[in-house]
Amino acid sequence: MTTLKKGDKAPAFSALDQDGNSHSLADYKGKKLVVFFYPKASTPGCTAEACDLRDNFERFEANNFALLGVSADAASKQAKFKEKYSFPFPLLADEDRAVIEAFGVWGPKKFMGKEYDGIHRTTFVIDENGIIEEVIDKVKTKEHAAQILK
Repeated sequence: MTTLKKGDKAPAFSALDQDGNSHSLADYKGKKLVVFFYPKASTPGCTAEACDLRDNFERFEANNFALLGVSADAASKQAKFKEKYSFPFPLLADEDRAVIEAFGVWGPKKFMGKEYDGIHRTTFVIDENGIIEEVIDKVKTKEHAAQILK
């Protein structure tokens, strides 16, 4: 699981979003960046989480935050997810898991007694200089914005 913690430098990631546009950590210098990792597009928990962030998007913008969602879903799946729920932020299609691995959120999970490898729902709040301000690994999907904007 993630070894990144508050005060660490965020990994210098680069990945493509649902429309094939590239996003890298450097693009967000001078802004606060919320990178939220979710297991799978269009599943109930992930939808609740992303919708809560969408509904509070103006508050994020007012506080100089940019948001990036990340999962290992294909770009086409991310595009449908973004379109269906009108998310105002990009969703990275990290199919090769480069960003997921860089942030250390891939690992063993348990679901209904079965163990498998997958993405741990984790959010990183990164400051204007690329330093991790907070790691949220106990994400409350329906009130996630409040966890970040406290």
